[in-house]
Amino acid sequence: MQLIDPNHPIYKPLWVRVLIVAVCFSWAIVEAFGPQPFWAVLAGGLGAYAAWMLLLNFNPQPPKAEAESAASSDEAEDDEPTDEKK
Repeated sequence: MQLIDPNHPIYKPLWVRVLIVAVCFSWAIVEAFGPQPFWAVLAGGLGAYAAWMLLLNFNPQPPKAEAESAASSDEAEDDEPTDEKK
């Protein structure tokens, strides 16, 4: 089961991915100094998972529809003759 979809366009900028990981770990620190260690462990685990998915293993794949249309348009452009007039 995948909780974070790295192909979603919102995760494309690096600052968004770093912000998500930082917020998770910051909340874990806040909870660790409070009376709720369970929530600190939960937020820390979420931060570790987010860091793994969004920073360490981030390699998004383009959607198949866009990749196929880009490939077909490239092939169509190659087939057209060019007329160079001097």
